[in-house]
Amino acid sequence: MAHQKLVITSFLGDAAVVFGAMMLAYVLRFESGLQSFGVDDPAISLRGYLGHVIFGGLMMLVMLANFRVHDPRNYLAIRSTVVVIVKTCAMWLVGFLGLTLILKIDPAISRVYCVIAALISVVMLSAWRWFLYCVLRRDSFANALRQKAVFVGWNDECSRAIERFGEGRAHQINVHGVILPPNGELDSEPPADVPVLGGYNDFRETVRESGADLIMAVDGCMDRHQMLLLAETCGKEFVDFKLVPSCFQILVSGLQIESFHGMPVLGIGKLPLHHTFNNALKRGIDIVGALVGLVLFAPLIAVFGILVRMESRGPIFYKQRRIGLNGRPFNILKIRSMKVDAEASGAPGWTVKDDPRRLKIGAFMREWNIDELPQFLNVLHGEMSLVGPRPERPELIEGFKEEIPHYNVRHNIKPGVTGWAQVNGLRGDTCLRERVKFDLDYIENWNFFLDLQILVMTFFNRKGAC
Repeated sequence: MAHQKLVITSFLGDAAVVFGAMMLAYVLRFESGLQSFGVDDPAISLRGYLGHVIFGGLMMLVMLANFRVHDPRNYLAIRSTVVVIVKTCAMWLVGFLGLTLILKIDPAISRVYCVIAALISVVMLSAWRWFLYCVLRRDSFANALRQKAVFVGWNDECSRAIERFGEGRAHQINVHGVILPPNGELDSEPPADVPVLGGYNDFRETVRESGADLIMAVDGCMDRHQMLLLAETCGKEFVDFKLVPSCFQILVSGLQIESFHGMPVLGIGKLPLHHTFNNALKRGIDIVGALVGLVLFAPLIAVFGILVRMESRGPIFYKQRRIGLNGRPFNILKIRSMKVDAEASGAPGWTVKDDPRRLKIGAFMREWNIDELPQFLNVLHGEMSLVGPRPERPELIEGFKEEIPHYNVRHNIKPGVTGWAQVNGLRGDTCLRERVKFDLDYIENWNFFLDLQILVMTFFNRKGAC
């Protein structure tokens, strides 16, 4: 009942915002200085245009519902909600304008009106949903929205998931406890606040007593027959059943069920940057951003190049071999921040805190990412992106890929001048396993707004620089 009331509230709020945006777009287009722009007869009344306003608003509401913006699981996921809003408004712009032109509705639809309505809808819907998110993530509301989950079995991946839940209030699951698998043993110990509720043989009674509405079974803790019996019991008790596959602990959002000649198979499907449109969008932003960056920062590059030359005789720029997309090597370009003989020993390695090899000006440049500015040229050449996993040296990767699970997955996309791991303080001499986690999180959750967030954070978060 609470979920139904929330869906109704959000729908009514969306409807008010959408029709408000349509009306505001009309006022801006036909009741302001834009009135005569591109129109032979600017005398268009609200009565004559009201049909467009109503039809456009209804069409947008239907499209929002089609993209599941009212799914209760999205209320605590503001990023995915905003992505849905932007996608919906973009498709509405094309669909509404095309439909009205094909049907030759009178008065003719204004393209300027459509663009204004789409932009205003993005802003107003995002603001409304952000307000709703801020209200709902309070514990009094969020606890009612979260699913009460009980795990059957437990492993290290479950523990890591619980840790991530604790990093914010907007998580969608409350872990109520653990049920022992048929063999009575857990792969690892659950946290102290996750109690063991009982054994597999008492599963039905335990689920009823706990009030769980989601069962998450860890793959490998029981045989096929026991797993099928568990899923069947969940169905009888009206409890959702989910399987935590032990063989897929990376790129979880990319997992897809596919049909192979009638046989269902589970595998990693297309990720966001595997789609042609997303790739083209990211590349376009890279080109524009790199050109703007080179023009804006050319004086800064020149000034620090002179300072480097004054402190240390030798080349101003420094080229180093790195590994890029699909394991292809390229030469990364930086302003030299180290002494010329920094690697005279021949042993490659990371910069460490208070590294004695740094130039005096080099420490400042590395803290403010100034030494990275020439990499805009790498971006223009298509070797790098503005945002992505940090590229590493071939000599280091040979060891990393053997020691760290899934390390080479980060090479599925272009490396970046900045990245999700860097802006979260994982730079220089920091834990590589943690870096990889952030890189994989970026790869499977990429969207335009995440890139924009990372670019903004790059200027304000210098934690970890060395």
